Amino acid sequence: MPGVTHDDAVPLADLMPWSVASPRIGRGWPTAPDAGCLKARWEALLKAEGPDREALFEPTRSRTPYTAVGQLPGRTGGTEKLIRASGPCPEPVRVLVAPFDEQWLIPDHRLIDAARPELWRVADARQVFVAEPAAAPGTGEPLLLATSLLPLLRPGRIRPLYRRPGAREPNLAPGLLEHLAVRLGHSPAPLDVLAWVLATVRPGPAVPLTEDAEVWAEGVELGRRMLWLMRRDGERPKLPGGRRPYVRAPLPSRPRTLHYDRDEETLYLDEGRIAPVPSEAWDFRAGSARVLEQWFAARTAQGAPGTLAAIRPAAWPQTWTSELLELITVLALLAELRPRQEALTVASPVTAADLRAAGVLPIPPAARRPATVLDHLEEGPEGQFALV
Repeated sequence: MPGVTHDDAVPLADLMPWSVASPRIGRGWPTAPDAGCLKARWEALLKAEGPDREALFEPTRSRTPYTAVGQLPGRTGGTEKLIRASGPCPEPVRVLVAPFDEQWLIPDHRLIDAARPELWRVADARQVFVAEPAAAPGTGEPLLLATSLLPLLRPGRIRPLYRRPGAREPNLAPGLLEHLAVRLGHSPAPLDVLAWVLATVRPGPAVPLTEDAEVWAEGVELGRRMLWLMRRDGERPKLPGGRRPYVRAPLPSRPRTLHYDRDEETLYLDEGRIAPVPSEAWDFRAGSARVLEQWFAARTAQGAPGTLAAIRPAAWPQTWTSELLELITVLALLAELRPRQEALTVASPVTAADLRAAGVLPIPPAARRPATVLDHLEEGPEGQFALV
């Protein structure tokens, strides 16, 4: 990105100071691309007894069926030890398990090695989570991902935009918004800052800031477009007419292979065909993996016989086809924004030295810790209540 030096960029850890390690599930079966098979896995687990239930659970040092844990914040899962649990499966929730791969999770604390309750406490319809996925240098993929879903990406840090539910108390350096308002001549919203971050972030990750109002507006507009595509909420994204991908030949009930014909701009799932698929969507990578290949592999992998992960849909659901068409569209539209990102010249920088002189930096230690957000009881192990 021209017009700014590395020393001018501010570490993301100083702009969004509160971060949490990504949740760690510890076993594969509580997540899946299909919610129905998660309920079937839960039923299979509870039908087993004693040692059989323990083996199906796949114990780790952090979780066994005998572990006593509290309820996940905002969830209704049970708190009795799983070895004697009964009842229906907690309703699966949508999560981001890999870059651009939305799947489902059984939201039960007893199944999750490290759930990061502080993230669940601030997760609501207005929250935006910023995730730092593992990146391969030079691949051109986004250095950051933004999602309304709880991210399970590992490794990496998760930075919520807001420290409290209801879009209250932005997770930004104290005084940053006020300082930018003086420099820009108007007061930016927290979402504007996030949009700017997405559009301009550099390896580190670090973010160049500017006092040029026109440049700021250009970056924010670009970043808001990226944010909309990544979150995929509201109106669904579409490519222009004639460029929209469609199913040209029916997809098989259990596709095994994925192949792309660059000349025909066609994606083959066995003998099924989707076209047109822009090469930019096929080549879109997250780390060293193509996003489309990674997405397909997650839906065709076979769990080991006798394990809960082996319980999968008997056939390719129609919803997966719809999700694939939308994913192709999102990747193509994001790829179209890269030239604009590369051309954005960040002039008149607001540097880390400027922020230190204004008292915005260094970050006070409290800003790096979660806010106290509880005003109600959360159920602890074995049904006991405690005010956290």
